[in-house]
Amino acid sequence: MLVKINGSAVYGVEALPITIEVNWLSSSGKDPMIVGLPDNAVKESLQRIESTFKTNNYEMPRTKVVVNLAPADIKKSGTAFDLPIAIGILAASEQIENAEALNRYVIMGELSLDGDVRPIKGSLPIAIQARKQGFKGLIVPLANVREAGLVNNLNVYGVNNIREVIEFFENGETGLDQIQVNTREEFFNSQYDFEIDFADVKGQKNIKRALEIAAAGGHNAILIGPPGAGKTMLAKRLPTILPPLTLQEALESTKIHSVAGKLPENATLISRRPFRSPHHTISDVALVGGGGVPQPGEISLAHNGVLFLDELPEFKRTVLEVMRQPMEERRVTISRAKVALDFPASFMLIASMNPCPCGFHNHPDRECTCPPGAVQKYLNKISGPLLDRIDLHVEVTPVPFSQLSEKSEEESSSSVRERVIKARDTQLERYSEKGIYCNAQMSSNMLKEICVIDVVGQTLLKKAMEKLNLSARAYDRILKVSRTIADLENSENIKPEFLAEAIQYRSLDRESWAG
Repeated sequence: MLVKINGSAVYGVEALPITIEVNWLSSSGKDPMIVGLPDNAVKESLQRIESTFKTNNYEMPRTKVVVNLAPADIKKSGTAFDLPIAIGILAASEQIENAEALNRYVIMGELSLDGDVRPIKGSLPIAIQARKQGFKGLIVPLANVREAGLVNNLNVYGVNNIREVIEFFENGETGLDQIQVNTREEFFNSQYDFEIDFADVKGQKNIKRALEIAAAGGHNAILIGPPGAGKTMLAKRLPTILPPLTLQEALESTKIHSVAGKLPENATLISRRPFRSPHHTISDVALVGGGGVPQPGEISLAHNGVLFLDELPEFKRTVLEVMRQPMEERRVTISRAKVALDFPASFMLIASMNPCPCGFHNHPDRECTCPPGAVQKYLNKISGPLLDRIDLHVEVTPVPFSQLSEKSEEESSSSVRERVIKARDTQLERYSEKGIYCNAQMSSNMLKEICVIDVVGQTLLKKAMEKLNLSARAYDRILKVSRTIADLENSENIKPEFLAEAIQYRSLDRESWAG
């Protein structure tokens, strides 16, 4: 008997429909076989399925069974095909009654040896694809049900073991509770649920100001300062002042984390902007994405959020260089022989570094012990093209004891966030027809139209370029940052004082910075 079960395979952040065809043939003495480009994990499913059948008093057919995963020219990977293959074998061998309802559902799940159904990756894109194809429902592991339940107009059922699936179809599609998730309630109730706040940070008003500008314009930033100055503490608080995710952005981020298997158990939407902080020993594949079965890397997991690289010069040069194109295009393309996958990668890069190997170059109280030339060699670990994509260079100095011991209240993240949201709203209106959403994404042509400066400003910028030995690549960055400062001040024009503040944030472009 030939039976067809509907499944799905995740490629990139999207799902493709897969039909699991199971045919029970009359010839005997043949082991079951799976065709259709299965990987080892899929082939091994037969061993898990046989153990599941024995534990739950079902029989593995001893005649020839052929399982075809169609379309056959697409490689199938992972353990999520265990459950649909098992149901298909039972239906084909007529151990499930009323199997005609199977074609109305998509079924996915990994089986344990006793028949329990374990969680899978990518249940959200699988649910979206199932709705797009017009299926009545989706059956997934119970641990994934709230994630898949975000998709409306689709009946989503969660199961603990294979018996629940069998009984569901034998009882006329009853016996399982349909899961419905109130997307907006889940989303809006936890958007501002932060455990940290800018109010925790004593002093550092100039650094907070720089991060406010970065958040308002979507600018990349690097914090340069000695150990213990508060670089990491400040960077971790940046998400608390960023504009809240839109519902569309939340769905995009949730899909990426779902595909990577990074969503917590029983999770629904990601409601806060991601903050990813990989260790400096990370490989280029882990950072950008890839692998035999391409998976999203850290830059995609940081999509719509912040990627924080602590101690930037300690990262391998090759790792940093592969970020350059994704930072520009806001996506990463991973090509294989038969397929090219796109992963979104629109993130803010926030980096930190010491000013020198010992960490105390230009320190107000401690002396640098680095040998001559060591400072410049240390800075040269960061390439010019990468540095060119970082808009703000912020020097962080240690907080004096007098400020640490003050009992005065610091400004909270919520009040800073209000100003950031207002500035972002201005930019959204400005770029509504240009396909971008913040100042950091402006092209060179847009600069001429949007970042017009008066004669006084042009004179100031020219003098700064000459006197401070700023590089030519700093010119565009200064204009973009000054435009953001003007938006924060609700000013249509870029005033000279805005330019002056933006010039201060180009310290690494000064030829004299390394002494």
